[in-house]
Amino acid sequence: MIDETTPRGRIVGAALALAAEKPWRDVTLRDIGERAGLGLTGLREYVQAKGDVLALLARAIDDEVLSKMAPPAAEDGKRDRLFEVLMARLDVLAPFKDAIRSIVADASTEPAAIRAMLASQGWMLQAAGIDSGGIEGGVKVAGLTSVYASVLRTWLDDDDPGLARTMAALDRRLRRGERTLSAVGDASRTVKRIGEGLASIISGRGTRAANAAGDGGRPSSAAPSEPPGAV
Repeated sequence: MIDETTPRGRIVGAALALAAEKPWRDVTLRDIGERAGLGLTGLREYVQAKGDVLALLARAIDDEVLSKMAPPAAEDGKRDRLFEVLMARLDVLAPFKDAIRSIVADASTEPAAIRAMLASQGWMLQAAGIDSGGIEGGVKVAGLTSVYASVLRTWLDDDDPGLARTMAALDRRLRRGERTLSAVGDASRTVKRIGEGLASIISGRGTRAANAAGDGGRPSSAAPSEPPGAV
């Protein structure tokens, strides 16, 4: 998965190796730079903080998962497609389980890492054939991020080669999330309609103001004015 012929790949490989050897909180940027053969000066060209290293890792995982996933079949349900995508992501992480355990155990978070996690789940939705744009898409991304974070912890403690506990937890969380998203989707569509209505009102007011200005700023006496948005 990790192409260590590139500087970014060496940074990710070094970070994973170090995280498997000691707690992630104890890994420094100097450690990563030296292990990657770049030193601090070379490392600084690609990252500014440890969170940026995790963002590179997330991007590498995204690329591997996206390259493995076939286009979603129309007959497959959204929940089934998401299940396959997230299990594929865990399969990609499997060789680095000790390192991931070390990283997850570190309670500290950085903005770059959080942004990368959200972006990753947006791409996982896209891989499952689910749009991640707009208000509803943002809700889906946040929801799937919560599902993934929860299931990841189950996976870290699941020593069964068949990952029975992990699959059961993922199925359960996706079913619960499906019900929640259905309700949130109705609410977000209502918000969207309200927003479109407000935009229409504002647009109507702007047009009337322009017409009034064209008459010297005086409203026309040909017809009474109407309240904004009246129908």
